[in-house]
Amino acid sequence: MKVGLMALSGVRVRNEKLVKLGVTLPQFVSRGNVIAQLPSLSLLIIASVTPEDVEVDYVEVPDVSQVREPNPSYDLVAITSYSAQIHEAYELADRYREARIPVIMGGTHVIAESAEAKRHADSVAIGEAEVLWPKIMEDFKDNRLQPFYKEENPGTYDLSSSPIPRYDLLATKNYNRITVQTSRGCPHDCEFCAGSKLFGQGFRQKPAGLIVREIEKIKEKWPKPFIEFADDNTFVDKKWSGDFLEALIPLKVKWFTETDISVAEDEELLKLMYQSGCYQLLIGLESTSKVSLDGIDTHNWKLKQRDRYLEAVHRIQSNGITVNGCFVVGLDGDTPDIFKDIRDFIEKSKLLEAQVTVLTPYPGIRLSRRLKQEGRLFKDQYWDRCTMFDLNFKPKNMTPEDLEKGLLWIFGEIYNEKEYLKRKRHYMDIIKTLPKRGK
Repeated sequence: MKVGLMALSGVRVRNEKLVKLGVTLPQFVSRGNVIAQLPSLSLLIIASVTPEDVEVDYVEVPDVSQVREPNPSYDLVAITSYSAQIHEAYELADRYREARIPVIMGGTHVIAESAEAKRHADSVAIGEAEVLWPKIMEDFKDNRLQPFYKEENPGTYDLSSSPIPRYDLLATKNYNRITVQTSRGCPHDCEFCAGSKLFGQGFRQKPAGLIVREIEKIKEKWPKPFIEFADDNTFVDKKWSGDFLEALIPLKVKWFTETDISVAEDEELLKLMYQSGCYQLLIGLESTSKVSLDGIDTHNWKLKQRDRYLEAVHRIQSNGITVNGCFVVGLDGDTPDIFKDIRDFIEKSKLLEAQVTVLTPYPGIRLSRRLKQEGRLFKDQYWDRCTMFDLNFKPKNMTPEDLEKGLLWIFGEIYNEKEYLKRKRHYMDIIKTLPKRGK
């Protein structure tokens, strides 16, 4: 028996003006290229919990149009995709079903739109792979595949039982970063978050020793890997964080992750990050506007941090760790002035990198439900515009044209080579004053 595991990769921005501009702005496209080259961790986990007597293939599908015909050697196919490429995923699934090869679909979009996905699949998985896939395989072998498999208690799977993903299935040359997951969930309930909230509430972490074993397995194929920790917010538990970073130091890896601004409050933690190989933290600052930050999370945690943003960025970067500051435009409090305010903050804070994206009402999240209720969605079905750069709703305090014009303007301001090199020189001056990593 043979199972094909297929990941739809590569988000394509619909805004033609932005695509054209991006060609001339390397700093804009570089992060997109990195994301496109990351393997699908969920499929590698599926492979790890597949019975040993079943052969598995891992396949990246960057363009469905290039798939000439279904692979006849597969007895079963599992497909996952982001919302932006879900129509292509459905097209691929339809082709396999026409060839009489059963299809299972899963992932965040499928969890949110399971009835829609079922029209293109024999079975739909609604929940975490470790919980559902063994049962799916058992039923498939017994010829009693169910239309839906739903996790009974979302968010309760014990990550200390996590299997090591099948990194051995990846082609070494195809990936410049390898993903490792240390946690699931985030304590900040942001309205626009499309992360692991769909897999249940709460925050869970793996034991440090298990993560070390995963990285050691990666190093068998990539002796000097760049690790991207695939978390929503890695350093929530500061005690766990210290133990984890101490365990990372002997591995001598370079790494990147996402977390919140609270890490700036712990100088010892920042020093451990630097020594353990952290090169960058992606931090959701979201906005420079207090009005825009008000209400984006249930406890207004991010609004309360706003006045400390400049000091926090300085403290993190002074420890040799660059900050990729993330900003969302199109929030209800935003006016056309927000673009200049963000540009000025980036210049003043000397952020090495910044990511400015459009507020996106992904399916299944609170934001999309609210905008639909308010009649502000351009259309009910807008999945191909869930790229983080394409607008699919009516902003509250600016026109759609204002937002598009502002986005093009700020990209030209912050992603041009002159500004990037100026910020990079600042960072290199800091590095010269620090000890070597691992010392």
